Amino acid sequence: RSGTGVIAGGAVRTVLELAGVRNVLAKQLGSNNPLNNARAAANALASLRTFADVAEERDIPLESLYI
Repeated sequence: RSGTGVIAGGAVRTVLELAGVRNVLAKQLGSNNPLNNARAAANALASLRTFADVAEERDIPLESLYI
């Protein structure tokens, strides 16, 4: 099944492609500096959490997140 692909501009597109992201829509707001945008994209990817991580932080069963 195919999705939208990587729809992002400039340095953000490069970071997402190198990270292996296949389907994403991204919009850069604010700075047009490619280095700042690349850093912001890398920081955003690093801050992503799994459902299991969130459930553990909240000290609730994983199944409770879906209710």
